[in-house]
Amino acid sequence: MLSALVATGIMATCLIISIGIAIEVLRLGVTMENPVEYAVNWLSLPGVTIEAGILVDPLTAVMLIVVCTIALLVDIYSIGYMEGDPGYSRYFSYLSFFAASMLGLVVANNYFQIFFFWELVGLSSYLLIGYYFGRHSAVQANKKAFVANRVGDFGFLLGFFYLFLMFGTFNFGELASAIPAQANTVMLTVAAILVFIGPVGKSAQFPLHVWLPDAMEGPTPVSALIHAATMVAAGVYLISRQFVLFAHSDLTLLIIAYVGGFTAIFAASIALVNSDIKRILAFSTLSQLGYMVMVLGVGSVTAGMFHLTTHAFFKALLFLGAGSVIHAVHTNSIWKMGGLSKKMPITTWTFVIGALSLAGIFPLAGFWSKDEILLVTRDAGFTGLYIMATFVAFLTAFYMFRLIFVAFFGESNAEHEAHESPATMTVPLIILAVLSVVAGFIGAPFLEKAFWAFVYYGELHHPVPDLMVMVVSTSVALSGILLAWLIYYKKVISAEKIKETFKPIYILLENKYYIDEIYQWFFDKVVLVISSAFNWSDRNLVDGTAHGISDSIRAAGAKMRFIQTGSMQNYALVIFIAVILLVIWMAIPVLGGI
Repeated sequence: MLSALVATGIMATCLIISIGIAIEVLRLGVTMENPVEYAVNWLSLPGVTIEAGILVDPLTAVMLIVVCTIALLVDIYSIGYMEGDPGYSRYFSYLSFFAASMLGLVVANNYFQIFFFWELVGLSSYLLIGYYFGRHSAVQANKKAFVANRVGDFGFLLGFFYLFLMFGTFNFGELASAIPAQANTVMLTVAAILVFIGPVGKSAQFPLHVWLPDAMEGPTPVSALIHAATMVAAGVYLISRQFVLFAHSDLTLLIIAYVGGFTAIFAASIALVNSDIKRILAFSTLSQLGYMVMVLGVGSVTAGMFHLTTHAFFKALLFLGAGSVIHAVHTNSIWKMGGLSKKMPITTWTFVIGALSLAGIFPLAGFWSKDEILLVTRDAGFTGLYIMATFVAFLTAFYMFRLIFVAFFGESNAEHEAHESPATMTVPLIILAVLSVVAGFIGAPFLEKAFWAFVYYGELHHPVPDLMVMVVSTSVALSGILLAWLIYYKKVISAEKIKETFKPIYILLENKYYIDEIYQWFFDKVVLVISSAFNWSDRNLVDGTAHGISDSIRAAGAKMRFIQTGSMQNYALVIFIAVILLVIWMAIPVLGGI
């Protein structure tokens, strides 16, 4: 218990400090263009000086509050959720390690430092995903997460070192001043695409998305903290932090927009048929991260960060709600739940609030941020992405209320005796439910001086709500809820009949488009074959050449060692023979003249 109290107390202190930082940012009028920055020399080498610094601006302030709020509530929730676990202290040490790494990432003032904490975030995530290391599936999941993120991180590393070669600095502020003056857009595009590979891995965008669903093997509070609100948001934060780099490469922005858009609809479609409550939320997270990345590619940092903020609250609520359910019924399958609304009223109704916010129902938090994304996308001229994103809103509402109508309002399952969770778990749910209702008002269109004045990055703000976008998005979301109600609650439409009618599509979605199988085949048939070829080359060519040279030298030495035997008789015999040969050689001319 002491470890839990220490971790919770420290996170409470961090939240208080973060709120104080936000107040000072507003009071002093700190902007993105004029941040507060402190730095000291960290590492000095010939031609290279690396700083350890702190960068505070509105973007930093927002992320600090989001990270500290979610981390504190997860710590409180975990006191009840992890009670009796043999690794109780280890668990809280991992949570604190992760929180420290994430906060270090947020305040970093240069690429080298952010990469340092980026890797620590990955390490702490690895430890938490594999917390139940006695389970083979957990071990496989944390290895998968580690490998997928290493692929992204390698691209990120190449990208910022390429920037260093171009501009001679890792510092974000110095790069922001130097990049606009760079006339070589090809070089900037290469650097931007390489840097973007990092967020593709960390924010689980296609095709490096495969690790996030499997990461649900970790404890559920971990999923709420790492895989809904903080670590997976680090990629979105990085794009926002160095948006000046991406803004000077139209091709990169286009790639970012379409990668995000495709991930949004790709993940949402898989969530339609999944039956694991945590994996449904995991695919939902993938989809919502796709929303954020898409709108950043469209050109709006403010809309992306706004949705990151609201999403952190309602998705953490949903994951913690799922944890409360699993804690009570000891299963992840929604088909083995049912009737939970009467047995777990607090969990049920907070979960419904989170789902309504995720679906974008007025006036909850998700409504304002989702509509801002749709509006920005439409006004930027990306009509195809706008239509696709609107359809994703329909899919989101449908799969979330499929889950709710089956697990909470479906027929009660006699196999479990569900009960409401303790106060340490329900109080964080209530707090997050309140935030899921009110957090959206910080960016409501009619509050021009709110979020937009706080995190403003040069985009136009829409002071008047766009009724067309609001009506269309709300209508499609309500349509998704209505369809889920008809199929899974009223059962006037047969789910089994739909499944049979569209069986090939259902099987494709159930198998997640076979992406994991394709990767496994690629690894087995291509990577291992190539590595075997390299292994043969290493053993037979490289080692063979080295061994051949050494064997030749050894053989020559074995023959030549007879010259130096150390025996005086041998030396006398050699000298005697040499003298005879010398005499004969000298006598030949004399004998030839006779």
